[in-house]
Amino acid sequence: MSEVAQADSGSDCISLELRTADGALVTLTADFRQEVKIFRALILGELERGQSQFQALCFITRLHRNEIIPSESMAKLRQKNPRTVRQAEEVRGLEHLSMDVAVNFSKGAQLSSHIHNVCAEAKEAIYTREEDVKFWLEKGVDGSMFEVLPQTSDLPDLQRCKLCADRWKPCICSYTLSIEWYPCMLKYCKSRDAGGKVSSYKCGIRSCQKGYTFDYYVPQKQLCLWDEET
Repeated sequence: MSEVAQADSGSDCISLELRTADGALVTLTADFRQEVKIFRALILGELERGQSQFQALCFITRLHRNEIIPSESMAKLRQKNPRTVRQAEEVRGLEHLSMDVAVNFSKGAQLSSHIHNVCAEAKEAIYTREEDVKFWLEKGVDGSMFEVLPQTSDLPDLQRCKLCADRWKPCICSYTLSIEWYPCMLKYCKSRDAGGKVSSYKCGIRSCQKGYTFDYYVPQKQLCLWDEET
């Protein structure tokens, strides 16, 4: 598993890119200015089962304060050794997210300017959550870019894809990814001057690993062949 981290303090964002053991390319972009996190997965397709060469997914969620260290701290940290494979100090719990809203790619730029580049291959597969949409609407984002997806309550026979036998039926797909290393907190150390006065200063970062499972509607199981009983 390899991972590359980059920070751009000018546009106040960071991105982490990692290749998983099964060959998928996962990118996390944190847009601090807009309070948006973008996860993109490029998943290798199963050509012998009629899939295209790769499938792209984008999951967009709200970025909470203090979830990831600021971009200027990240920029200083990573210039020294951008390709070092690091071991996370803390493993955070798996987060299970129900992605019940689709995002219109052509209107997505006002939510975050990074959507245009990061999600270009996933134009028809950009998902978010209703609770995050409410937060962004309160900030003044145009609601016409969001479309609520069918739920189990609307379609009683809507199953999880792994339980669905018909490859052409709609179902609820599940995709799990793990960010193996990201800088989750700044560390502060204390120093004492000659007069005995104690002050604190930034002296490093704490790194975390975190997994996410995203559930979302697909119009046919063919778009979710990895989510099967093994």
